[in-house]
Amino acid sequence: MSAQITSYNSSPTTHNSQQSTDDGQLVATFLLGDAAFGIGAAQVQEVVRVGDITPVHHAPPYVVGIRNLRGKIVTVIDLRVRLDLGNMDAGADTRILIVDWQGEPIGLMVDSVADTISVNSADIVPPPPNVHGIQSRNLRGVCRSGERLVALLDPGPVLQVDDRASQIPSGERTSHDSKSSNS
Repeated sequence: MSAQITSYNSSPTTHNSQQSTDDGQLVATFLLGDAAFGIGAAQVQEVVRVGDITPVHHAPPYVVGIRNLRGKIVTVIDLRVRLDLGNMDAGADTRILIVDWQGEPIGLMVDSVADTISVNSADIVPPPPNVHGIQSRNLRGVCRSGERLVALLDPGPVLQVDDRASQIPSGERTSHDSKSSNS
């Protein structure tokens, strides 16, 4: 597979490029550690620097917090934590990909933004069978971009909110949880 590579601007500008080309679909790629990931470029509204993020108490561990982006409140997710790849220390190249999820802007914090590539649907293969757990649920496939493999994220499972209360067995709920569920 040969991927057409287009430079992806990491400054805070709106992303209005085509959703697909004659050769396939456009995928915005980024790095989490040394691993390359991608998401449909049409889903990425813009890429911004990290800026000021306000923590949200009692949020799932992968929710870094919220930030104000030109008057809109954006929930910011640490994609490393969400994919069970460890914690991220924000550096100079750290960016937030702003995506629309069910009408709400969501920020995906990544180590760095790479390129936008064109990928033929025929060149996307299923994730390897030895990928289990959280990674297998969040990947829709893998493709090659030059010498690098790119894991393509399935935004549905990645952005779906965990129902934390339903994951706590009834015998393990705290008295606070029991009181709030009885009110």
